[in-house]
Amino acid sequence: MLPSRKDTELPVASSPDIRWEPAVFTVKEVARELRCSKAHVHNLINGKVHGAPPLPSISVGRRRLVRKESLQQWIELNEHTPR
Repeated sequence: MLPSRKDTELPVASSPDIRWEPAVFTVKEVARELRCSKAHVHNLINGKVHGAPPLPSISVGRRRLVRKESLQQWIELNEHTPR
């Protein structure tokens, strides 16, 4: 017997205060977090932005995904304090 659609749906948070957040971001989501274009995110991933280390990513076929923890660490690494 095949599982019903209800059995295959993701659980819904019972409280409005609880938000499910993904462990990985798409390029579009990273661009939204960094407030830049998707093309710029691809350049960051490929190490083509002068002065910034490559953004670690996971390759899934043609898709590129970025772990949430990796993005947070990358941001902290690139945060500069004024002199």
